[in-house]
Formats: sequence, C-alpha cells, structure tokens
Amino acid sequence: MHDMQLLDRFNFTFITFSVSILFLIGEDEIDKNKLLVTGHDLSIFSYASIMAATCNFAEENKLGQGGFGPVYKGKLLTGKEIAVKRLSKCSGQGTLEFKNELILIYELQHTNLVQLFGFCVHGEERILIYKYMPNKSLDYFLFDTTEGVLLDWHKRFSIIEGIAQGLLYLHKYSRKKVVHRDLKASNVLLDKSMNPKISDFGMARIFTHNELEGNTGRIVGTLGYMPPEYAMNGVFSVKSDVYSFGVLMLEILSGRKNNSFYNDGRVLNLVGYAWELWKEGAGLQLMDSNLRDSCNMDQFLRCVIVGLLCVGDNAANRPTMSEVISMLTNESVPLPEPTKPSFCTEEVISASAASTIVGEKQQIVSMNGMTISNIYGR
Repeated sequence: MHDMQLLDRFNFTFITFSVSILFLIGEDEIDKNKLLVTGHDLSIFSYASIMAATCNFAEENKLGQGGFGPVYKGKLLTGKEIAVKRLSKCSGQGTLEFKNELILIYELQHTNLVQLFGFCVHGEERILIYKYMPNKSLDYFLFDTTEGVLLDWHKRFSIIEGIAQGLLYLHKYSRKKVVHRDLKASNVLLDKSMNPKISDFGMARIFTHNELEGNTGRIVGTLGYMPPEYAMNGVFSVKSDVYSFGVLMLEILSGRKNNSFYNDGRVLNLVGYAWELWKEGAGLQLMDSNLRDSCNMDQFLRCVIVGLLCVGDNAANRPTMSEVISMLTNESVPLPEPTKPSFCTEEVISASAASTIVGEKQQIVSMNGMTISNIYGR
C-alpha cells in the first residue's frame, strides 16, 4: 500500500525493467529468456498520473484509434508531452500485444523508431507511454489533399529513406532480428521535423540472426500490405516487411491508398496500377500532383522501380533493405527489371466482406487499413 501511495504521489518512478515486468505482469506469464535487458530503467507511470495527463482520456485528446485501442495526447506535471496508448480491454490480443511491445521495443534504439517512455498497469488496464510526435502519423498528410501539400519531394524522399533505415536496423543491426509485420502509413509517426518513426510493435516477431523465415497459423497485419506467401500460407520473414515497404513507398509517391483504384468492374490496386504504368513507360503518371513543382524526376522513377522490386511475387527475389537503401541513394547502382507483382487485381465484392474462403485456403480479396489479428485457414 505504501508503494502505491508513492506512485500516486509522484508522476512516475524508476525500477529495473526485468523486475518491474515480473512484478506487474506475473513471472509465470513471461519468458525469462526474452528479458535480457539489465542495468536499464523504465518508467512506471501511476494510473492517476495518466488520468491527469490526458484529462481522464478526454475525447479532445484522442489522437487516433488503432487495432488494439485508442491513443491519446497527454501532458505530465513536468510539462513533458506524451502519447498514451490504451490497449482495449475487449481485445483478445491486448495483453499479448502489451507484453510483446514492452519487451521488444524497449531493447530497440534507433532514430527512426518510436521511443517508449514507460507503461502503466492498473486492474485490467494496460497502457504504453511514448514520446509525443507533434505531426501525428504519415497517413494524416499523405492521403489528405490539403495536408499533402506540406510533403514536397525532398520531405517524401527523406521519409522513404528514414523508414528504410529503421527497417534495416530491425532486420540486421539490432541485437535481435525483428520482423515488424504491420508496416503501413498509420504506423509511421512524424516528429516536429517530419522525421519518420516506425511504431506499433505489438505484432512484431523476433528471429535469431540465423533464422530465415517463420510460419504461423494466425495471420496478423493489414490487408493490402501482406505479401502473398504470408497472406495465403502464413510464411513470413524480413522479406514480408520489404513487401510492405514497397506498398508504402508507392503510396508515398502517389499520395494514394493501395486500395483506391477501380476499373471495369475490378479493383486495380496501387501495386497493379504502378505496374501497368511502368510497363507502358509512363511511370511519372504515378506522381502525386503535389510533387510537380519539387520532384526530381530521375529519383522519382528510380523509386517507382525499387517499389515494384519490393512487391515482387517471389520473396527470394525481393531486395534486402540494405540493397533497397543502396539502390535509392546510389544512382550508379544498376536496377534489375521488376516482374509482375501478385495481388495486382481483385474481384469487386461487397464492402462488408473482407475475405472469402477458397477450398481449404483463405484468399484475401479486398483491403482496408485496419490491423487484423484473426485470419485463420479453414
């Protein structure tokens, strides 16, 4: 009781990371082999301080709604601004995501990854506290005709490169190889200088550095950003993130969502649209009209080709993030010819339908921007 009074008295306190997780979540629920952080401190916020910082989770402080719950802007008594991710109590994956993100992201330190300040556990509440990003997420600018003007070519290319650097760190240079599995515009936050920060690691998976791929019966992620081998067969690897990056890059170039194209009774997604334009030698037509006055045409076309290489049908033929960065930043590096990507067209179905079952497999035939975590083969 005395400890709880101290937590409520102060904004937060510091205790050793591994001890705090075992104490607050339960030793039997945590794989000790994953708790390799020692000598570091993580902030434990009291529930009272979070309530005060967000004005009792006031609607006007709500920044957005993710697949696992809402995110609020908050301000501590010290004046520091924070982003508060409140995991939904009705989400079956809430606690799982909380543990995964808390254990994983705390070990990841890179300029293009979101910074975690701490957490709060109160009854059934599971809350993560991040550094506040004043420019919200990339989708806020990218898919808005008014706000999109603020993203000129220099900023967009810088964002593309920053996301690529963040993924390269996850795949190659972090202490544990990490596959994000849900990279999309809404999961890229922008700081005050419009630098990108990859966020939302609740679905990420840790690989050993010798491990090439994994397989799962529970497919998670966002329709439209999943590569075919993952959406159909549950096979994922670092090349899954490369595919998602390719879709995201095409969105950044065009200012259009992947599922925003329709033609002759079929859905021609952005990947298919970009492929058709490139085949016809008309790649510049993919360009967002907001870029006409600032765009480097050669750089733009190079990005189109790299994006198409990333969404290639065969995972083995997709470039690594190291190769992506080399192709984007070194104009002397020759570019391979892209091949026709999968999921170029989809049959038009009712807006309420998200998938259909074909034989014993589940085939994804429409897309939206919501994170999902319960696709199962039948």
